[in-house]
Amino acid sequence: MRVMKICVFGAGAVGGHIAAKLAAAGNEVSVVARGAHLEAIRRNGLRLIHGEKTIQGRVRASSDSRDLGRQDAVLVTLKANALDAFAERAEPLLGKDTPIVFVQNGIPWWYEGAPADLDPHGSLKKAFHEDRIAGGVAYSANDLIEPGVIENHVPGDNMVVVGRPDKTSPPAIVRLREALAKADISSPPVEDIRQSIWSKLAQNLGTSTLCTLTGLTVGEVRMAPGLKPLFVQAGEEARAVAAALGVDVSRAPKRPGGGHASGAVAHKPSMLQDYERNRPMEVASQLTAPLAFARAAGVDTPLLDVIVPLVAAKAAAKGLFTH
Repeated sequence: MRVMKICVFGAGAVGGHIAAKLAAAGNEVSVVARGAHLEAIRRNGLRLIHGEKTIQGRVRASSDSRDLGRQDAVLVTLKANALDAFAERAEPLLGKDTPIVFVQNGIPWWYEGAPADLDPHGSLKKAFHEDRIAGGVAYSANDLIEPGVIENHVPGDNMVVVGRPDKTSPPAIVRLREALAKADISSPPVEDIRQSIWSKLAQNLGTSTLCTLTGLTVGEVRMAPGLKPLFVQAGEEARAVAAALGVDVSRAPKRPGGGHASGAVAHKPSMLQDYERNRPMEVASQLTAPLAFARAAGVDTPLLDVIVPLVAAKAAAKGLFTH
Protein backbone atom coordinates (compact mmCIF):
# COMPACT_ATOMS: atom_id res chain seq x y z
CA MET A 1 0.00 0.00 0.00
CA ARG A 2 1.48 3.35 -0.99
CA VAL A 3 1.85 6.17 1.50
CA MET A 4 -1.20 8.40 1.78
CA LYS A 5 -1.19 12.16 1.91
CA ILE A 6 -3.68 12.99 4.65
CA CYS A 7 -4.71 16.27 6.27
CA VAL A 8 -6.27 16.35 9.73
CA PHE A 9 -8.16 19.61 9.96
CA GLY A 10 -8.42 20.46 13.65
CA ALA A 11 -5.67 18.56 15.47
CA GLY A 12 -7.00 18.75 19.03
CA ALA A 13 -7.35 15.74 21.32
CA VAL A 14 -9.04 13.35 18.87
CA GLY A 15 -7.53 14.76 15.68
CA GLY A 16 -4.06 14.96 17.20
CA HIS A 17 -4.21 11.33 18.26
CA ILE A 18 -5.16 10.26 14.74
CA ALA A 19 -2.57 12.50 13.08
CA ALA A 20 0.29 11.39 15.32
CA LYS A 21 -0.39 7.72 14.69
CA LEU A 22 -0.83 8.13 10.94
CA ALA A 23 2.43 10.06 10.73
CA ALA A 24 4.33 7.55 12.87
CA ALA A 25 3.10 4.80 10.52
CA GLY A 26 4.81 6.53 7.59
CA ASN A 27 2.02 8.55 5.99
CA GLU A 28 2.54 12.12 4.78
CA VAL A 29 0.38 13.92 7.34
CA SER A 30 -0.42 17.59 7.65
CA VAL A 31 -2.54 19.33 10.26
CA VAL A 32 -4.42 22.58 10.48
CA ALA A 33 -4.15 24.02 13.97
CA ARG A 34 -3.72 27.39 15.64
CA GLY A 35 -2.21 29.29 18.56
CA ALA A 36 0.20 27.76 21.06
CA HIS A 37 -0.75 24.26 19.93
CA LEU A 38 0.32 25.04 16.36
CA GLU A 39 3.63 26.55 17.48
CA ALA A 40 4.40 23.52 19.67
CA ILE A 41 3.66 21.15 16.78
CA ARG A 42 5.92 23.15 14.48
CA ARG A 43 8.75 22.96 17.01
CA ASN A 44 8.44 19.38 18.21
CA GLY A 45 5.87 17.55 16.13
CA LEU A 46 2.88 15.91 17.78
CA ARG A 47 3.70 13.97 20.93
CA LEU A 48 1.23 11.22 21.82
CA ILE A 49 1.42 9.57 25.24
CA HIS A 50 0.08 6.11 24.54
CA GLY A 51 0.16 3.85 27.56
CA GLU A 52 3.76 3.23 28.52
CA LYS A 53 5.19 4.57 25.27
CA THR A 54 5.34 7.93 23.59
CA ILE A 55 4.68 8.26 19.86
CA GLN A 56 6.29 11.15 18.03
CA GLY A 57 4.35 12.19 14.94
CA ARG A 58 6.27 14.40 12.54
CA VAL A 59 3.65 16.38 10.65
CA ARG A 60 3.47 19.48 8.51
CA ALA A 61 1.50 22.09 10.43
CA SER A 62 -0.11 25.37 9.44
CA SER A 63 -3.05 27.61 10.25
CA ASP A 64 -3.52 28.15 6.50
CA SER A 65 -4.73 25.26 4.35
CA ARG A 66 -3.16 26.89 1.30
CA ASP A 67 0.25 25.88 2.66
CA LEU A 68 -0.53 22.16 2.58
CA GLY A 69 -1.54 21.24 -0.97
CA ARG A 70 -3.96 18.68 -2.40
CA GLN A 71 -4.60 15.64 -0.26
CA ASP A 72 -5.56 11.98 -0.77
CA ALA A 73 -8.02 12.34 2.12
CA VAL A 74 -9.08 15.00 4.62
CA LEU A 75 -10.22 14.13 8.14
CA VAL A 76 -12.19 16.98 9.71
CA THR A 77 -12.04 16.69 13.50
CA LEU A 78 -13.41 20.10 14.42
CA LYS A 79 -16.36 20.29 16.76
CA ALA A 80 -19.70 20.30 14.95
CA ASN A 81 -20.28 23.94 15.86
CA ALA A 82 -16.99 25.06 14.27
CA LEU A 83 -17.37 23.52 10.81
CA ASP A 84 -17.97 26.83 9.01
CA ALA A 85 -14.24 27.45 9.39
CA PHE A 86 -13.53 24.32 7.37
CA ALA A 87 -16.02 25.23 4.64
CA GLU A 88 -14.19 28.53 4.15
CA ARG A 89 -10.73 26.94 3.90
CA ALA A 90 -11.25 23.48 2.41
CA GLU A 91 -10.75 24.11 -1.31
CA PRO A 92 -6.90 24.16 -1.40
CA LEU A 93 -6.85 20.66 0.14
CA LEU A 94 -9.16 18.98 -2.34
CA GLY A 95 -8.05 17.06 -5.40
CA LYS A 96 -10.45 15.62 -7.94
CA ASP A 97 -11.37 12.57 -5.82
CA THR A 98 -10.37 13.65 -2.30
CA PRO A 99 -12.90 12.35 0.26
CA ILE A 100 -13.80 14.53 3.23
CA VAL A 101 -14.44 12.52 6.40
CA PHE A 102 -16.34 14.48 9.05
CA VAL A 103 -15.28 12.82 12.31
CA GLN A 104 -17.66 14.05 14.98
CA ASN A 105 -20.05 13.16 17.75
CA GLY A 106 -23.81 13.29 17.33
CA ILE A 107 -25.94 13.83 14.25
CA PRO A 108 -23.78 15.20 11.40
CA TRP A 109 -24.88 18.11 9.25
CA TRP A 110 -25.16 15.90 6.15
CA TYR A 111 -27.56 13.38 7.74
CA GLU A 112 -30.83 13.22 5.80
CA GLY A 113 -33.51 15.07 7.75
CA ALA A 114 -30.99 16.74 10.10
CA PRO A 115 -32.19 19.96 11.75
CA ALA A 116 -31.19 23.13 9.93
CA ASP A 117 -29.24 24.45 12.93
CA LEU A 118 -26.48 21.90 12.23
CA ASP A 119 -25.63 23.94 9.10
CA PRO A 120 -27.30 27.25 9.98
CA HIS A 121 -25.77 29.27 7.15
CA GLY A 122 -25.98 26.49 4.57
CA SER A 123 -22.25 26.91 3.98
CA LEU A 124 -21.43 23.21 4.27
CA LYS A 125 -24.15 22.07 1.90
CA LYS A 126 -23.09 24.71 -0.62
CA ALA A 127 -19.38 23.93 -0.35
CA PHE A 128 -19.29 20.14 -0.70
CA HIS A 129 -20.82 17.81 -3.26
CA GLU A 130 -22.30 14.71 -1.70
CA ASP A 131 -19.86 12.48 -3.61
CA ARG A 132 -17.01 13.80 -1.45
CA ILE A 133 -18.70 13.35 1.92
CA ALA A 134 -18.08 10.55 4.39
CA GLY A 135 -18.95 10.18 8.04
CA GLY A 136 -16.46 9.23 10.72
CA VAL A 137 -17.18 8.01 14.24
CA ALA A 138 -14.26 7.92 16.69
CA TYR A 139 -14.28 5.50 19.59
CA SER A 140 -11.39 6.79 21.65
CA ALA A 141 -10.58 8.76 24.78
CA ASN A 142 -7.98 11.51 24.56
CA ASP A 143 -6.94 14.70 26.31
CA LEU A 144 -4.86 17.61 25.06
CA ILE A 145 -2.72 17.93 28.18
CA GLU A 146 -0.48 20.75 26.92
CA PRO A 147 0.25 22.37 23.55
CA GLY A 148 1.55 19.71 21.18
CA VAL A 149 1.02 16.86 23.65
CA ILE A 150 -1.95 14.46 23.66
CA GLU A 151 -2.66 11.57 26.01
CA ASN A 152 -4.62 8.55 24.82
CA HIS A 153 -6.37 6.70 27.64
CA VAL A 154 -7.22 3.47 25.81
CA PRO A 155 -4.11 2.13 24.02
CA GLY A 156 -4.97 -0.86 21.87
CA ASP A 157 -8.70 -0.11 21.91
CA ASN A 158 -9.11 2.85 19.54
CA MET A 159 -11.38 2.76 16.51
CA VAL A 160 -12.45 5.19 13.80
CA VAL A 161 -15.35 3.94 11.66
CA VAL A 162 -15.49 5.55 8.21
CA GLY A 163 -18.42 5.26 5.82
CA ARG A 164 -20.19 7.18 3.10
CA PRO A 165 -23.88 8.10 3.43
CA ASP A 166 -24.64 6.14 0.25
CA LYS A 167 -23.06 2.97 1.78
CA THR A 168 -20.46 2.61 -0.98
CA SER A 169 -16.73 2.14 -0.37
CA PRO A 170 -14.74 3.77 -3.20
CA PRO A 171 -10.98 3.06 -3.36
CA ALA A 172 -10.00 6.20 -1.45
CA ILE A 173 -12.16 5.18 1.53
CA VAL A 174 -10.78 1.63 1.49
CA ARG A 175 -7.23 2.98 1.42
CA LEU A 176 -7.95 5.32 4.32
CA ARG A 177 -9.34 2.47 6.42
CA GLU A 178 -6.22 0.45 5.64
CA ALA A 179 -3.96 3.37 6.60
CA LEU A 180 -5.77 3.80 9.91
CA ALA A 181 -5.55 0.09 10.68
CA LYS A 182 -1.83 0.04 9.86
CA ALA A 183 -1.45 2.95 12.30
CA ASP A 184 -3.00 0.92 15.15
CA ILE A 185 -6.44 2.53 14.85
CA SER A 186 -9.06 -0.08 14.04
CA SER A 187 -11.19 0.97 11.05
CA PRO A 188 -13.42 -1.91 9.97
CA PRO A 189 -15.90 -1.77 7.10
CA VAL A 190 -19.42 -0.73 8.04
CA GLU A 191 -22.73 -1.61 6.39
CA ASP A 192 -24.15 1.83 7.11
CA ILE A 193 -22.32 4.64 8.92
CA ARG A 194 -25.63 5.54 10.58
CA GLN A 195 -25.28 2.37 12.66
CA SER A 196 -22.11 3.72 14.26
CA ILE A 197 -23.52 7.24 14.59
CA TRP A 198 -26.47 5.99 16.63
CA SER A 199 -24.39 3.43 18.52
CA LYS A 200 -22.15 6.25 19.74
CA LEU A 201 -25.19 8.43 20.44
CA ALA A 202 -26.60 5.69 22.67
CA GLN A 203 -23.55 6.26 24.88
CA ASN A 204 -23.29 10.03 24.54
CA LEU A 205 -26.92 10.76 25.31
CA GLY A 206 -26.27 9.24 28.73
CA THR A 207 -22.72 10.34 29.48
CA SER A 208 -22.79 13.81 27.91
CA THR A 209 -25.95 14.72 29.78
CA LEU A 210 -25.42 13.11 33.16
CA CYS A 211 -21.71 13.97 33.40
CA THR A 212 -22.36 17.61 32.46
CA LEU A 213 -25.21 17.92 34.95
CA THR A 214 -23.24 16.31 37.81
CA GLY A 215 -19.59 17.10 37.02
CA LEU A 216 -18.76 13.39 37.39
CA THR A 217 -16.57 11.25 35.15
CA VAL A 218 -17.97 8.59 32.84
CA GLY A 219 -17.05 5.81 35.26
CA GLU A 220 -18.61 7.58 38.24
CA VAL A 221 -21.90 8.04 36.39
CA ARG A 222 -21.94 4.41 35.26
CA MET A 223 -21.21 3.08 38.74
CA ALA A 224 -23.30 5.39 40.93
CA PRO A 225 -26.38 3.45 42.15
CA GLY A 226 -28.70 6.40 41.56
CA LEU A 227 -27.30 7.32 38.14
CA LYS A 228 -26.58 3.97 36.49
CA PRO A 229 -30.29 3.28 35.78
CA LEU A 230 -30.57 6.71 34.15
CA PHE A 231 -27.54 6.01 31.97
CA VAL A 232 -29.07 2.69 30.90
CA GLN A 233 -32.46 4.28 30.18
CA ALA A 234 -30.92 7.05 28.08
CA GLY A 235 -29.21 4.43 25.92
CA GLU A 236 -32.43 2.46 25.54
CA GLU A 237 -34.32 5.55 24.43
CA ALA A 238 -31.61 6.39 21.88
CA ARG A 239 -31.70 2.87 20.46
CA ALA A 240 -35.48 3.07 20.18
CA VAL A 241 -35.16 6.23 18.08
CA ALA A 242 -32.57 4.57 15.86
CA ALA A 243 -34.81 1.53 15.38
CA ALA A 244 -37.72 3.75 14.39
CA LEU A 245 -35.45 5.26 11.73
CA GLY A 246 -34.55 1.80 10.42
CA VAL A 247 -31.05 1.77 11.93
CA ASP A 248 -29.90 -1.43 13.67
CA VAL A 249 -27.19 -0.32 16.11
CA SER A 250 -26.40 -3.92 17.02
CA ARG A 251 -24.73 -4.25 13.61
CA ALA A 252 -22.28 -1.39 14.22
CA PRO A 253 -18.61 -2.48 14.25
CA LYS A 254 -17.18 -3.14 17.69
CA ARG A 255 -13.90 -1.93 19.17
CA PRO A 256 -10.88 -4.24 19.27
CA GLY A 257 -11.60 -4.84 22.96
CA GLY A 258 -15.24 -5.70 22.24
CA GLY A 259 -18.30 -3.50 22.63
CA HIS A 260 -18.20 0.27 22.29
CA ALA A 261 -17.43 1.67 25.76
CA SER A 262 -13.91 2.97 26.22
CA GLY A 263 -13.28 1.62 29.70
CA ALA A 264 -11.62 4.94 30.58
CA VAL A 265 -13.55 5.29 33.82
CA ALA A 266 -11.76 8.45 34.96
CA HIS A 267 -12.30 10.21 31.63
CA LYS A 268 -14.63 13.18 31.28
CA PRO A 269 -16.69 13.32 28.09
CA SER A 270 -15.95 16.12 25.65
CA MET A 271 -19.14 17.98 26.53
CA LEU A 272 -18.19 18.27 30.20
CA GLN A 273 -14.63 19.23 29.25
CA ASP A 274 -16.01 22.00 27.04
CA TYR A 275 -18.30 23.23 29.82
CA GLU A 276 -15.48 23.36 32.36
CA ARG A 277 -13.14 25.12 29.91
CA ASN A 278 -15.73 27.64 28.70
CA ARG A 279 -15.71 26.36 25.11
CA PRO A 280 -18.77 26.23 22.83
CA MET A 281 -20.65 22.99 23.44
CA GLU A 282 -22.01 20.51 20.87
CA VAL A 283 -25.49 20.54 22.37
CA ALA A 284 -27.23 20.72 18.98
CA SER A 285 -25.52 17.76 17.32
CA GLN A 286 -25.26 15.50 20.37
CA LEU A 287 -28.49 16.26 22.21
CA THR A 288 -31.21 18.36 20.60
CA ALA A 289 -30.88 16.90 17.08
CA PRO A 290 -31.47 13.30 18.24
CA LEU A 291 -34.53 14.52 20.16
CA ALA A 292 -35.82 16.19 17.00
CA PHE A 293 -35.58 12.82 15.24
CA ALA A 294 -37.45 11.20 18.13
CA ARG A 295 -40.29 13.72 17.80
CA ALA A 296 -40.45 13.24 14.03
CA ALA A 297 -40.57 9.44 14.44
CA GLY A 298 -43.14 9.57 17.24
CA VAL A 299 -40.85 7.84 19.76
CA ASP A 300 -41.36 8.53 23.47
CA THR A 301 -38.16 9.61 25.26
CA PRO A 302 -39.33 10.58 28.76
CA LEU A 303 -35.88 10.75 30.37
CA LEU A 304 -34.18 12.55 27.49
CA ASP A 305 -37.07 15.02 27.39
CA VAL A 306 -35.97 16.13 30.87
CA ILE A 307 -32.19 15.89 30.92
CA VAL A 308 -31.48 17.32 27.45
CA PRO A 309 -33.25 20.64 28.14
CA LEU A 310 -31.46 20.83 31.50
CA VAL A 311 -28.04 20.54 29.81
CA ALA A 312 -29.08 23.00 27.09
CA ALA A 313 -30.16 25.51 29.74
CA LYS A 314 -26.96 25.02 31.73
CA ALA A 315 -24.85 25.56 28.61
CA ALA A 316 -26.89 28.60 27.51
CA ALA A 317 -26.59 30.20 30.95
CA LYS A 318 -22.82 30.15 30.55
CA GLY A 319 -23.00 31.47 26.98
CA LEU A 320 -21.77 28.20 25.49
CA PHE A 321 -24.88 27.30 23.50
CA THR A 322 -27.37 29.43 21.61
CA HIS A 323 -30.84 28.01 21.08
